[in-house]
Amino acid sequence: MLSIEITRECPLHCPGCYAYGDNHLGGGVTLRELNDKRGDDLVEGVLGLVRKHRPLHVSLVGGEPLVRHRELSRILPVLSEMGVFSMVVTSAVIPIPREWSELPRVTVAVSVDGMPEDHDVRREPATYERILKNIEGSCVNIHWTITRAALRRESYAEEYVAFWNNRPEVKYVWVSVYTPQIGESASEILSREDRQAIVERLKPLRKRYPKFLFNDAIARGIQEPPRDPSECFFAKLSVNYSADFRTQVEPCVFGGQPDCSQCGCAISTALHGMRDVKLAGPLTIGHMIRGSIAVGSAMNRLRARASKPARWRPAPAAPSTEGLVQIDS
Repeated sequence: MLSIEITRECPLHCPGCYAYGDNHLGGGVTLRELNDKRGDDLVEGVLGLVRKHRPLHVSLVGGEPLVRHRELSRILPVLSEMGVFSMVVTSAVIPIPREWSELPRVTVAVSVDGMPEDHDVRREPATYERILKNIEGSCVNIHWTITRAALRRESYAEEYVAFWNNRPEVKYVWVSVYTPQIGESASEILSREDRQAIVERLKPLRKRYPKFLFNDAIARGIQEPPRDPSECFFAKLSVNYSADFRTQVEPCVFGGQPDCSQCGCAISTALHGMRDVKLAGPLTIGHMIRGSIAVGSAMNRLRARASKPARWRPAPAAPSTEGLVQIDS
């Protein structure tokens, strides 16, 4: 899997946005300080990374990727023809080109952080009113990053899922839980008890609302996230680039130092929750993924120009003290 921050630009200033954090890219430079691409350079940059890594799936994020909708309208048909699944993750602050919905293997995911009284404050100017206008005639998925506001009333989760389930433009609705950085103490963070409560409220909804994607694996992943990147299958199976197409985002799309013990990423929690699901006899999905990673590591050693993510490399050995003479002072 490949993720590319295709632009540093975004008209929103959402609280808790990891992409614009000081340590998102490791602390040396921030996303807003990068020299991003436009026009032909952007198109060729994205396609070049896809040809290099040959992913099954590529996520095009930002910033706000719809700021580069003209370039995306050139990129997405090519990716579709290449047989690559692609997803544009957007706030829908800009109208979504309707022709994208006709492209095979292309998904547009719209981030909607709760009901209007919460979302419109967090993501203005990408308000409900504007989103509904900008997705008209398109086919989109709705992505809800759950924060503490969802626990305000018992009916909150069902109100959200019911609203979007009934929209004709919506294909699926899925959820994440806010993922903090290590040491962060934001109001968006859910406690362990909060996670348990929200899972219990979400479980009954999957039977009542057919567009709502929520299963036992996601529930387990939310309640018992991976402890660190070495346990996160999503981190191991993805490579992530920022807007200059050279700077890599590590150890996962969140960058910086994500608190994996409080991870709520939809893909990470789903993969982590599926790790013990049996495929045949004692063989589990976890065994299959670890085997795939081992094959990928071996292939990387054979390909001189291949990217070798830091999370795939063994930790450096401690320096040996054998043969050193200790001098007492």
